[in-house]
Amino acid sequence: MATETESSYQLLCIGNPLLDMQTSDGSLLDKYNLKANDAILASPEQMGIYEDISNAPDLKFVAGGAAQNAARGAAYVLPPKHVVYVGCVGDDDLADKLREANAREGVESAYLVKKGEQTGACGVVITGHHRSLVTTLRAAEMFDKSHFSSTDVAACIKGAKYFYIGGFFLTHGVESALELCKTASGDGKAIAMNLSAPFIPQFFKVQLETIFPYTDFIIGNESEAESWGGAAGLSDPKDHAAVARAIALLPKSNLTRPRVVIITRGADSTVVVSSANPDTPQIHPIQKLSDDEIVDTNGAGDAFAGGFMGGLVLGKSIEEAVEIGHKMGAMNLRQVGPQYTWPKIQIIA
Repeated sequence: MATETESSYQLLCIGNPLLDMQTSDGSLLDKYNLKANDAILASPEQMGIYEDISNAPDLKFVAGGAAQNAARGAAYVLPPKHVVYVGCVGDDDLADKLREANAREGVESAYLVKKGEQTGACGVVITGHHRSLVTTLRAAEMFDKSHFSSTDVAACIKGAKYFYIGGFFLTHGVESALELCKTASGDGKAIAMNLSAPFIPQFFKVQLETIFPYTDFIIGNESEAESWGGAAGLSDPKDHAAVARAIALLPKSNLTRPRVVIITRGADSTVVVSSANPDTPQIHPIQKLSDDEIVDTNGAGDAFAGGFMGGLVLGKSIEEAVEIGHKMGAMNLRQVGPQYTWPKIQIIA
């Protein structure tokens, strides 16, 4: 990573780098007690799924990890050398595959490498339009905040204007995320966080609440919003606008900009609520794809988040950034796994 290009990285993303192992063998759902559409951390009883998927005849390896998917989505709509991704990997061939994917798609990999450890993996079971994600973090959960002080990463943090934190990272890295947020927020920079999965608000509510005060943008889908609404004791967690309003109005450390909450709802619409106008939710319609056009839903939410963040970096309005996110999500739905169309197509007019 050349020091003279540090200032060009406008967006820094942090999360759990994972290599997705994907199959359409639906029998694994029953075998490992999985829901068809969910995202969980693997229990000891579910660790055998990785060997089963590796032996599946339709096995596909895809660069994954939610925040890393979003980073690649943002890079798709941004000029070169604008996105850098931070996380922890092992010193193995899985990490090499991730570096290659990032480099190919314009993301700078600023990994902390743990010698002798394995890079994290995500088992993905695709059934119809559903995807079940089962993650083993391995090296990803060994991230150390001292990595922020390394010469290259410190320069990236100093140069970035936008920061994106994957909610999955908070299962182990809340202290690191808090340090990054305090630094970025103290410098008046914009911080976005994704709720990532229903189990994050349900079981890691305290960790979320530690980071919430520093956030300017919160992104989640309807299931994650409902999970947070239930955990927060809201009267109707399925009222997505009300959930977004409640999150938008949570205490905030940097009062120079409002907090904007974005809740995607699949093919229905996207709800946006700003703390500047909390009682006026904005509903953004979506151009629905036909069933025949949808190949795989894995990564669509990350694609939306990446497109949205890319739009912000380009100086687009919230409305324009949401539309860019919609286009990137639709592109992802037409691919196998969290991938994007190559050669690139024009997303932003």
